[in-house]
Amino acid sequence: MMEAMAHHLDPGSWPRRATFDHFRHFDNPYFNVCTRLDLTALVALKARLPGSLSLAYHHLVLRLANELEPLRHRLDGERVRVFDTVHGSTTVLRADDSIAFADLVWQRDFGRFAAQAAERIRAVRSGELPFDATPDRQDVLHFTTLPWLDFTSFSHARNWGRDDAVPKIAFGRLQAEAGGRWRMAMAIEVHHALMDGLHVGRLVQLLQARLDDPAPWLL
Repeated sequence: MMEAMAHHLDPGSWPRRATFDHFRHFDNPYFNVCTRLDLTALVALKARLPGSLSLAYHHLVLRLANELEPLRHRLDGERVRVFDTVHGSTTVLRADDSIAFADLVWQRDFGRFAAQAAERIRAVRSGELPFDATPDRQDVLHFTTLPWLDFTSFSHARNWGRDDAVPKIAFGRLQAEAGGRWRMAMAIEVHHALMDGLHVGRLVQLLQARLDDPAPWLL
């Protein structure tokens, strides 16, 4: 998969330029938000989905990332690149309890996205594809899932020697709650030079709105 096309922001017309300069060289420029999503409507739709429940919410996040420009911003020295398209990269648990990584190539049609992603995950899980973390790829979102934990906070492993501006998203355990509701924890970690709480808040709000009525986006 070749890296997507990108262009640079015009710093003179970017309202966040002062914020970018402020946070750009912080020792720890990242902030992490943990929230809880209501997946009740998505669970009810499960039998009709042309892919797994997990791939469905990954797809919804990637669709929003391709709609919301700040999620496609990446550092390029003292400049900011904006990718035309972003994809996903997710952790995969293998039978021997080791992990590897699988690409989730963005496609607007969920059925096609899910078929391709499921095959990629199967090949990685079986060992047909090698461990490949692609650490230098920038046109992605990094995903991980901890289906064993309903966490209330989260932090990611990072290489502090690099200007890592790839958003990182973790999903927790999907669990039933009182009243027949289904909820799941999600943590989002981003580079503060490129995004603020407003942008993370918009992502979460739009994601929840689509989870509340998922059929138009997934069927």
